[in-house]
Amino acid sequence: MKKRKIISVILAAVLVTAVFVGCSKSRITNSSTNSTRTAYTTIQMATKPMTEQYILGNMMKQLIEQETDLKVEITAGVGGGTANIHPAMEKGDLDFYPEYTGTGWNIVLKEKGIYNETMFEQLQAGYHHMNMTWTGLIGFNNTYGIVVRREIAEQYDLKTITDLTSVSDQLVFGGNYDFFERDDGFKALGETYSLNFKDTVELDIGLKYDAIKQKQFDVMNAFTTDGQLSISDVVVLEDDKGLYPSYVCGFVVRNEILDKHPELQKVFDKVQNLINDAEMANMNYQVEGQGKTPEEVAIEYLQQKGLLN
Repeated sequence: MKKRKIISVILAAVLVTAVFVGCSKSRITNSSTNSTRTAYTTIQMATKPMTEQYILGNMMKQLIEQETDLKVEITAGVGGGTANIHPAMEKGDLDFYPEYTGTGWNIVLKEKGIYNETMFEQLQAGYHHMNMTWTGLIGFNNTYGIVVRREIAEQYDLKTITDLTSVSDQLVFGGNYDFFERDDGFKALGETYSLNFKDTVELDIGLKYDAIKQKQFDVMNAFTTDGQLSISDVVVLEDDKGLYPSYVCGFVVRNEILDKHPELQKVFDKVQNLINDAEMANMNYQVEGQGKTPEEVAIEYLQQKGLLN
């Protein structure tokens, strides 16, 4: 998957592997009293080095430990993301993690072409061959987006990227350097939607939101759960020709874990369609812009939704 600000420097080039208990909780007998107690099972979760993944990791830990007798240990901010997490899943060193559908399609299954959610059954089937399951699709779609300043959107009644076609020659496009280099970046945008901007501005990704606020340009590329989107006076245009893949976030879980702990499924069911793009962007901003911890944001959101005691 792409992309985002890293709020932690816990980036392991290779996931440090350790075999943890992955079976049902055991009963331990005290020989002196002949009594028994429950030994909690620990399941292993990983997250990528992205703000929203840290938040999701904390959400799932809170919910699973509230709703089941399981404990969750998180390996946070795994360097390389999918490239290191997926092999660890295959080896059984990790049990589940948040993933994005488009990433699973192109990076894990190595399928060609642009993924959309009508292809989900094919995605699921591909993972079943690896003894893994997609579940708890949480709702938000962290994909590429094209945004315009709100006053421009209102002036020209812009709602879709196609709406830009007739006015792009009057507007300036701003983008981070790699957007102008990627195959699915600026060139593909122009060709797909027949856009011909008056001018372009290249700048560092971290400067884009300040620059569009200062009216240095009118249109720019973004990611749809960017924290800055929640506080910026911009409008995200609909990708009405489906140029960009769908990256709906869900959880990839080893089938063995779901079989041994069927109680986990009710937790994944609770988070199905729980978070939309705007809500995820707002939570990202609370961490990135307001200094809250991912755990604080996760707990507050779950409490607001009535899911956490």
